[in-house]
Parts: sequence; C-alpha cells; structure tokens
Amino acid sequence: MRGNVLYNVLIVDDHLVVREGLKLMIETNDMFRVIGEAENGEIALHLIEELSPDVILMDLNMPILSGLETIKKLNERNISIPVIILTTYNEDKLILEGINSGAKGYLLKDTTRENLFRTIEAAVKGETLLQPDILNTILNFKDSQKNNQKSSQSILTDKESFILQAIAKGFRTKDVAFDMGIAERTVKAHLTNIYNKLGVNTRTEAVAISIEKGYIHL
Repeated sequence: MRGNVLYNVLIVDDHLVVREGLKLMIETNDMFRVIGEAENGEIALHLIEELSPDVILMDLNMPILSGLETIKKLNERNISIPVIILTTYNEDKLILEGINSGAKGYLLKDTTRENLFRTIEAAVKGETLLQPDILNTILNFKDSQKNNQKSSQSILTDKESFILQAIAKGFRTKDVAFDMGIAERTVKAHLTNIYNKLGVNTRTEAVAISIEKGYIHL
C-alpha cells in the first residue's frame, strides 16, 4: 500500500446496514475515505456530480433507480468514474448485465476487508478484479443457459487465452508478465489484440464475452 494516497469512495446501497458495514471497513485504511452515501441511483447521480468520487460501490437492486440503470446513465453522460458492483448470489443475470455495462469490479456483500481494498485499488487504477466466487456465479449461470449448444471455435490464440484467463482470475498485468517471462508492455499489447478481436474496450467485457462464447474455461 502507498502511504499518502487517498481515494474518495461513494457508497450506493438501499440498505443502511450494508452502507455502514462498508464504511466501517473502508475507514480502517488510510488510503480510502467515504465521502458520501446514497440509498438509490437517483440520489447517487446528484452526489456523483457534486462530489466527483474516485470510485463508486454500487448495489444492483435499488428502488427508484437501480444500479444497472445508474451505470447506463453514467455512460450516457460520459462519466468514467469506475463502478464496483455489490452483488449477492441470486443476481446471476444482473452480474452479466453489469459486466456488459462496463463495471470495473464485483464484490459479494459479505466480502473480506482484503478483497474490498484490493478491488477498490484495482478499479481506480483502471484494472478489473473478479473474485473466484463471482466467476463461479457467472460460469454456472452461463452453463445453465447453454442448453447443450456447442462452444464456438475460439478466435484467440493460446497465449491470448492464457493471458485472458489469468486476468479473469484477478491477476494483475505485471503478475502475468512475470509468470510468462515477458515484458508487461507485451502483455498489454496482447490485451489490445484481444479487445480488437472481440470488439470490446475493457477487460471486463473481454472476459464476459469469452466466457459466454466458450473461448476461455475457468
């Protein structure tokens, strides 16, 4: 952890106990500070404009304006503040929709302090961390939707598939580079090729599409 870095966090959840729990955890780390709380997306949009947080923790199911609807409005307004979605196990389809909307991370509401901090820091750096539990949820949902359809022929090379699988498991670019014995910029170049092949702009979208089409199996 870097000592003097401070990231401002906005918490958006309609349950007070969730907001308070996250706030208590976040404020044990000097790197992060909670600058606002909202109980629905409509309030969140006003606070985002007013406070300009560095990262947003966003519930999916909320009254008035849901998490997904809020993310879509942020996209429409070209607001690029990273969003980390707060999920529960029964929101499989919504998790996939969140991936496609460009969310930067996913946290189960009973996540550990370590996962919370790692996911927030990754998001503000433009990286994406997907917890194994979240990946399993995505994979199980996609398996249930396949209806015995055959996986498509992968358009990714073996090296690209390896890199994308590692990224999907939460490894950072520099970790992948170290494991493969190549430069970090080379890994980033491979990721760019992957984006171009899949027609996406983010790691999250690349992972979601590759899982859906059967290009990677975790």
